[in-house]
Amino acid sequence: MIVKTSPAKINLFLKVLRKREDGYHDILTLMQKISLCDEIAFSLAGKGIVLHCPGSGLPEDENNLALRAAQRLLSDASRSPGVEITIRKNIPVAAGLGGGSSNAATVLLTLNELMEFHYSREKLMRMGAELGADVPFFIYGRTAWASGIGDRFQPADEIPPLWFVLVNPGFELSTREVYEGLKLGLTNDTIKYNMPRFKTLPQIAAGLYNDLERVSIRHYPVISEIKEVLMSHGAIGSLMSGSGPTVFGIFSDEESASKAESELKRTGIGSVCKAYSI
Repeated sequence: MIVKTSPAKINLFLKVLRKREDGYHDILTLMQKISLCDEIAFSLAGKGIVLHCPGSGLPEDENNLALRAAQRLLSDASRSPGVEITIRKNIPVAAGLGGGSSNAATVLLTLNELMEFHYSREKLMRMGAELGADVPFFIYGRTAWASGIGDRFQPADEIPPLWFVLVNPGFELSTREVYEGLKLGLTNDTIKYNMPRFKTLPQIAAGLYNDLERVSIRHYPVISEIKEVLMSHGAIGSLMSGSGPTVFGIFSDEESASKAESELKRTGIGSVCKAYSI
């Protein structure tokens, strides 16, 4: 058996540029992996692909992106060895943290290694893009600006180490429904945008932006309230991640993040955890 961590992500910046004819959206986003992780155990045994997600309530069939990732890889390799995959969830589901996409990426990377397929990272990223828009980022594996549907990357190595406190209010949001809430029409206009500077902590705090936030707040005003609470507990900036509803606050150091985490856990505002950039 081999056990791998499967990290969450946050979006420090997310601008939706236009809706595409294929139903996806062109975006510009700054994606950062964080230390909040699921654990995935792999065993080469038995026949077929068996998936377990104990205690999570997640599907253990083709409705789970991780299982579809295993099927996609083995189908491409024309191989059918038995594999058992067990996902132990720590990342909230449908929370804007990319947990399902991360699980799928970890499955592709780990089975490629275990079964010695020797597929390139680029090939795995193309497979990942067929499964979901965030999957290629987790295969890419670095802090990055992502464009297109989230499948073209430019490394953002200048981002300094960051500490976060995450608050999840305990309900799920559908990414598809949040994007639809933007009510963008189809357009072939040339996309024009400027990539903001994110090289220092003050620049990052000042530049936090998410087009999807206003849609989610319209339906769930508590998201705005959580942002205010995080700021009142020492965050230097706060934003909803992805399509939400998880909100994060950025803190200047581990001590201030730990203090805020402790205080917020007593408020009953939601599920609270501290994390750092990886």
